[in-house]
Amino acid sequence: MVAKREKFSSQASPELLAEMREIASNQGRYFQTVLEDAMRLYIETSKQERSRPEVMAHYRDSVAKHRRLYELLAQ
Repeated sequence: MVAKREKFSSQASPELLAEMREIASNQGRYFQTVLEDAMRLYIETSKQERSRPEVMAHYRDSVAKHRRLYELLAQ
C-alpha cells in the first residue's frame, strides 16, 4: 500500500539540500524518503525530555564533588 503524500513548500540552504541529495543518491533512495527520515528523526529527538542547563550544572558539580566516593563504590 502506498503511503499518502502531501506536497509542501519550504526553503533550505543550497549546501544542506546538496548534502541531502548526495545522501539519497549514494544510498540509491529518493530524496523525499531521505527527507522524511530526517524529519522523523528530528521529531523523535525533539520529543525526548532534555534536562535544563541549570539541572545539568548541578549534576556535574555533584559528580565532581563526589568523584572519589563514586570511584570507591565502583570497585
